[in-house]
Amino acid sequence: MNLALSKTPGFLASPTRFVFFTGKGGVGKTSLSAAAAIALADAGRRVLLVSTDAASNLDEMLGVPLSNAPVPVPGAPGLSVSTIDPDAAAEAYRQRVLGQLDGATDEERAKVREELSGACTTEIAAFDEFAALLANDGLADGHAWDHVVFDTAPTGHTLRLLSLPKLWSGFLADNDRGASCLGPHSGLKMQESRFNAALAALSNAALTTVVLVTRPEGAAIREATRTSGELRALGLTNQRLAINGVFHAAVGLDDPAATRLDRLGRDAIVAIPDVLAALPRDEVPLRSFDTVGLPALRALLGDGAEPPSQTNAPPVALHAETLDQLVDALAEGGRGLIMVMGKGGVGKTTIAAALAVGLVQRGHAVHLTTTDRAAHVAGTLSGTLPGLTVGRIDPKVETQAYIDRQMATRGAHLDDAGRALLLEDLRSPCTEEVAVFHAFSRVVSKSRSAFVVLDTAPTGHSLLLMDATGAYHRQMTRPGAASGKVTTPLMRLQDPTLTRVLLVTLPETTPVSQAAALQDDLRRAHIEPWAWIVNKSLAASGTTDPLLRVRLAGERRQIARIAGGLARRTFVLPWLPEPPVGVEALGALVAPRGAGASFATET
Repeated sequence: MNLALSKTPGFLASPTRFVFFTGKGGVGKTSLSAAAAIALADAGRRVLLVSTDAASNLDEMLGVPLSNAPVPVPGAPGLSVSTIDPDAAAEAYRQRVLGQLDGATDEERAKVREELSGACTTEIAAFDEFAALLANDGLADGHAWDHVVFDTAPTGHTLRLLSLPKLWSGFLADNDRGASCLGPHSGLKMQESRFNAALAALSNAALTTVVLVTRPEGAAIREATRTSGELRALGLTNQRLAINGVFHAAVGLDDPAATRLDRLGRDAIVAIPDVLAALPRDEVPLRSFDTVGLPALRALLGDGAEPPSQTNAPPVALHAETLDQLVDALAEGGRGLIMVMGKGGVGKTTIAAALAVGLVQRGHAVHLTTTDRAAHVAGTLSGTLPGLTVGRIDPKVETQAYIDRQMATRGAHLDDAGRALLLEDLRSPCTEEVAVFHAFSRVVSKSRSAFVVLDTAPTGHSLLLMDATGAYHRQMTRPGAASGKVTTPLMRLQDPTLTRVLLVTLPETTPVSQAAALQDDLRRAHIEPWAWIVNKSLAASGTTDPLLRVRLAGERRQIARIAGGLARRTFVLPWLPEPPVGVEALGALVAPRGAGASFATET
């Protein structure tokens, strides 16, 4: 049944039961998925909106708390929202496993709980909840939903999630002993039918649609292109393209900034690769308002009145410094770990690459690496620089290396049958999370004698990595765990003389809110962020375009939040008419200039 909506986007015209919105961080997946779910509910459907992002801000957008159980959204009859909370899912999974240990002693149960405290359990538990939704057995009224709309984590993590039905189904088909990293009698075989049903649903074009969300920007389009191919390889062939934030400058204005922004978008759309150009396409215009609240979300897709513009935001004095001053301050330490963190799409990779180049300019050897599965560092540098080494924590490479090490050590004294069983267990999909953590630990250790700049994955996946770091710390520091003094990776992250965490944000509501939430999470782990970086500020652009002027007023409101105590120290990188790609362009951002004036916001 088609929806009777004005200006209906194609992805709402004949929606399948499952609709995934995926793409690079910061392209607007959450806004579009929420707006789509509201439109479906307004058309009389029963809709469940699910976030698979551990750092989702759907609660802020919709004004309702998120939990693993569906929560009705006031003002949108028929719509409920939930999240796949990895911690809650992991605890529920542990309880199910422990419930199978009839007759076990307290000591045996404690040992099993300890075995189930790591990243393996967290991933499989979160995936189990995801699979339950696709298999229609995750909720008591699971069959009552007309549509389940997924607001996914940024691309790399989502590709991992969507690959798990195939990986676990294949693993369980050849393994009737379960996966040892998930504890004894974990019950995975009992979940095999659920995993198979999830795989069948994902690969059924009549049931599942994937909306590839992008911005009219080269990096986002390249990632959408790569994602399209990888999803096809997984069997997800029913794809659409949604280009979000399409900007057209006001006619008749002499506004170089607006004209250049308009041209960049047009050029990017014209250059879309054939694989994406062949997909059904929707274009969503750049809006002047923040997509927070039901009225704004209804207006996003053209089915509601736009919220009133607020152009009278007062100027705010933000005592911010420039990026070259940030590099000067970092260089004073002579060594250390610099972690660049934040929401997807805020420019972490560009910032990390520029900082690395700036440190080399100041005479330091630097290792630049990334934990992001999308791994854009090499493309951003687009060249080499003496003194700079570039690496990547590649999950596939690290997993194979981890398996090889385990077979050479644990398997060295086993007989053929024992080695076969060990190898079978190591081929479990959960091994990847363990391998990535070990690689991360090695990177942290390098910072004791040199500069390491770490471009992290978007917030949600980075928090899962932090959870793994904390679990390892608890394991290694429990009584009797190790003899002598132990220094864990978490301890190094907590050491302000070694580690400096930089939170990158855009001067927009959602990125600032997520940076603030990330800061709270880090502080609970006793990791204190060293500074905030506000990227792509329009304050110095001098724009007169009406839409951009409204967005500039919103920028001032976010600067007021930051200046009001969120950041201990703030640095700003203005919006640039040309994206800084290549060693030379990055170096120009951070070239030593000596003491200079602080960045001035518009007055």
